[in-house]
Amino acid sequence: MEIDFVWQMWVTYGFILAAVILFSMERLSLEVSALAILSALLLFFYFFPVPGDEGRNLLGPTALLAGFANPALLAVLALLVVGQGMFQTGALDAPARYVADLGSTRPGLTIFFTFLLVAVISAFLNNTPVAVMFIPVLATLAGRFGQRAPKVMMTLSYVSILGGMTTLIGSSTNLLAAGVVLTSHLPPIGIFDFVVPGLFLAGIGFLYSTLVVPHLVPDRGGPTIELQGSDAGGGKQYIAQLEITAGHPLLGVSSKAGLFPPLRDMTVRMIQRGEHPILPPFEDVTLSAGDVVIVAATRQTLTEALKSGSRIFEGMLEERFAEGVETNGGPAKPGGELILAETVVAPGSRMIGQTIEQIAFRHQTGCIVLGVQRRSRMIRTLLNDIRLEAGDVLLVLGKASRIQDLRQNRDVLLLEWSATELPDPKLAHRALAIFGVMVATVLTGVLPIEIAAIGGALAIIAFGVLNIRQAARAIDRRIFLMVGAMLGVATALEVTGGAQAIAVASVDMFQGYGVPVMLSAFFFAIAVTTNVLTNNATAVLFTPIAISTAMQLGVDPMIFVYAVIFASNCSFATPMGYQTNLLVMGPGHYEFRDFVRAGTPLVILLWLAYSFFAPWYYGL
Repeated sequence: MEIDFVWQMWVTYGFILAAVILFSMERLSLEVSALAILSALLLFFYFFPVPGDEGRNLLGPTALLAGFANPALLAVLALLVVGQGMFQTGALDAPARYVADLGSTRPGLTIFFTFLLVAVISAFLNNTPVAVMFIPVLATLAGRFGQRAPKVMMTLSYVSILGGMTTLIGSSTNLLAAGVVLTSHLPPIGIFDFVVPGLFLAGIGFLYSTLVVPHLVPDRGGPTIELQGSDAGGGKQYIAQLEITAGHPLLGVSSKAGLFPPLRDMTVRMIQRGEHPILPPFEDVTLSAGDVVIVAATRQTLTEALKSGSRIFEGMLEERFAEGVETNGGPAKPGGELILAETVVAPGSRMIGQTIEQIAFRHQTGCIVLGVQRRSRMIRTLLNDIRLEAGDVLLVLGKASRIQDLRQNRDVLLLEWSATELPDPKLAHRALAIFGVMVATVLTGVLPIEIAAIGGALAIIAFGVLNIRQAARAIDRRIFLMVGAMLGVATALEVTGGAQAIAVASVDMFQGYGVPVMLSAFFFAIAVTTNVLTNNATAVLFTPIAISTAMQLGVDPMIFVYAVIFASNCSFATPMGYQTNLLVMGPGHYEFRDFVRAGTPLVILLWLAYSFFAPWYYGL
């Protein structure tokens, strides 16, 4: 390290301290903080350059901005697009429902295996969309089995993080650390290179998260969770009707103890059989062709029924959907981009006092009414016989363009925030195929992860799984700006000798204690930092320090790099430690101290486990 660079090195340390303070205090948005650090870095090294060969500034704009073109960062962004395609098409909904329905008589075992599925999927898919996907699944399970949301939501976040630490593509943290390794001219990290210690730590963390965490979190709120969107509050009931036609899945289903098992999440209000209504309790009633079943259900339940392909709305949709897709010789069925949204009957609307059939809602709007909600009382009549009142909420289904046309309709008020796009099963199959090919090319070594991920993102757009606008929304600008800026700081840390100085000081401090103690102390320092700073920034900053420290100790640098990956993923003790923690904070009714209480022991447990396992495994 040149003596002329010492003061620039200390200024670089100042930039790191400023980044930690800005990111942890959250007074400014993460994007503004990242741009502020990057701008200050560019200005400082422009006026106070670090000269190299032929007087070239080693920390000029080209070097400091190179992080934005880092292959690992681009791979992370591309994987976000692929993950969004999987999430939006509901490609993983079927296995999620399958596990949720397995052993409904053994709730504890069912929830345990649901968490196990979350961990397995998180090893191959970004864990943030995985957590989003399983929040409603676990909410339903918790409610069905009499458990409360705080007892399952924090565990969901933790097991998704733990699953992500087992493979290279399981977390953006892992990929970014691997990207720094490539810039250090070390061999690239393979997708399963650290799977053994990763599984060891994930296994210990999984048992703690599923067996201990539920006993450490307080029991706040009711059994239902508050999800963003129209189901906030979780209890709004719509009146909907199911028309039993030939070949309908409910044809021939009989009541048991007054209930119909396939409709366990819906309350059957009435069965209209010809001119005769059948009211509860339903004793020995078998559904037959021509019956109309009136049910009360939440929007979430109705949406899940449409997503799952259960075909319970088949008769109504086939007969009444105005813009269906013609099938070969069969009736029209809904297809393409379908939107489920809520509209309110406006005061003074021409619809007041009339039925849905009288106003010809489908012909006027191109949408069908799936359900009606009346806040003042529950209705027990056929959907087409309900006379609408001002304030009634209509759950409507239609093409995106038709739903947007409702903005101009004077008779109803469109609640735009309630619009939800329903996945197309054909697109789900495409998304699964693209994801499978991408993973296969990486596993077989045909392509590196960077090329495979970018190719996968291209295929997601090219094959219509996502359009350009949807793909652009999937790219998290916070990750892009923060990681790009911190890669610039990491470059400055390496060029000015800051990483080497920290490594030398660390080796001197623990001189005589041996490599295992050094590795343990290193893991602990990173695990603490990742809960204050972000996991991605921690991985980018500590990876060059890990490589320098290993070089000083004369051991394989990858041992310390893997410690960075595992420790950076130990984001359990604070809600801002990882995105999934923030996602479950609302549904679980958690406070900051809840994460400290449940997450701190997990961080210490993984630190101690790695401190004993790594020296034995690596032969230190």
